[in-house]
Amino acid sequence: MSTANQTTAQMAERVLDQVMSAGATGDLIVDEGETLSLKARDGELEEYKVSSSRIFGLRVIKDGHIGTAYSEAVDADALGSMVGQALNNASFGKVESHENILPNSDHLQTDDELLCPPEQVSIEQKIELALEIESKLTAKDKVKNVPYNGVQDITSQRQIFSSAGLNALTRSRMCAAYAYALAEDGEKNAMQGTSQVTRLFSGLNAASVIDKTYEKCIGLLDGKPVPSKHYDVIFDPDCQVSAFGVFAMMFSGKAAKDGINPMRDKIGSTITDSRLSIYDHPLNADGFGYHLFDAEGTATKKSELVVEGCLQTLIHNSATASYFDSETSGHASRGPRSTLGVKLHQVEIAKGSEDLSTLHSGEYLELTDLTGLHSGANAISGNFSFGASGYLCKDGERIQAVRGITVAGNFYEMLNKISMIGNQQHWNEGRSALMPSIRFSDVAISG
Repeated sequence: MSTANQTTAQMAERVLDQVMSAGATGDLIVDEGETLSLKARDGELEEYKVSSSRIFGLRVIKDGHIGTAYSEAVDADALGSMVGQALNNASFGKVESHENILPNSDHLQTDDELLCPPEQVSIEQKIELALEIESKLTAKDKVKNVPYNGVQDITSQRQIFSSAGLNALTRSRMCAAYAYALAEDGEKNAMQGTSQVTRLFSGLNAASVIDKTYEKCIGLLDGKPVPSKHYDVIFDPDCQVSAFGVFAMMFSGKAAKDGINPMRDKIGSTITDSRLSIYDHPLNADGFGYHLFDAEGTATKKSELVVEGCLQTLIHNSATASYFDSETSGHASRGPRSTLGVKLHQVEIAKGSEDLSTLHSGEYLELTDLTGLHSGANAISGNFSFGASGYLCKDGERIQAVRGITVAGNFYEMLNKISMIGNQQHWNEGRSALMPSIRFSDVAISG
């Protein structure tokens, strides 16, 4: 353990000693991060920002009452004040009989070589990449400017300690490049963008970001509505992940405990097309949703959520698991400033059997952009209405760019209107989910 982490562990020990001296139990989350952010404008560096943060988040349980508090200062007085505040907050809280500090004394640590690999890269190289993306994209035909762009190098760390002896450490690195360009042709305009994430800076590719962003902008520049009717629809990888994310509450044990999960009584029942299998796979290190442990320090594992259309389980932290007389599934979520919740880590959908030529046969809409994702969705009923853009396609060829349409329906019903599932899986741009392309049938489109 590094000297810095030893120091953090010593501070955590003092905090938890104070908690136990007050007759309480508790756990402490310490989140740290360092970020380099670069942005370019008109061929020059507009932003060079280096930031760091460290925040302590304490949860205490005394006589069944829960209290939380946080501190961004790390001196003894500040941390002592945090303990006092958490205990005081607990005194005003109602009794939560199902929420307890787990008897977990594990020592867990992720592999830095895998998730936070070292690399010798000069700041000049990073600046050069930011300038290259902005200047070369701006120079392309019909591009007016690139208002949003950047290169980032982010290192984050989380440590969790508990009065039961838990000591869990994870550290990760993410390098990112992104650009959103505005293209104009007369009175027509379109702004589109793309991003790329890697563990190593050397894995970023300026040409890929430039070309993909430009292709998106020019592709949609001549977009227009299509006639209103029902179409087969294929969402691109990012839109599909976003759509599933909006309705992720369907797997939440906490939402079930609160009485708002429409799937709370359907475990063991068929809820989707029988060809659909959905997992949460936090231990796939190829993705940035990798988690060795959850926010309570519980070791994670691959979870079968839906298998061949049948709902297998909901996701739980220790409190929701206790409520349902079950076991935690390793899906606890909590930030230093927040209370205990549940959250999926890294969703994976099993590949289907259809090759690209079959998946893309006939007429369909390929949707590449969705707007109003949260304001236009009701996760309880499943109803949604999103603004959308994309392409009208036939036999794998883009026939017409499409803009100014609305896609509407019921997400839970759509899961039973699957026409085909592709036989290749794709990461979304943020590498947070791995899914094949799914072709949905009979989707309402308003032009």
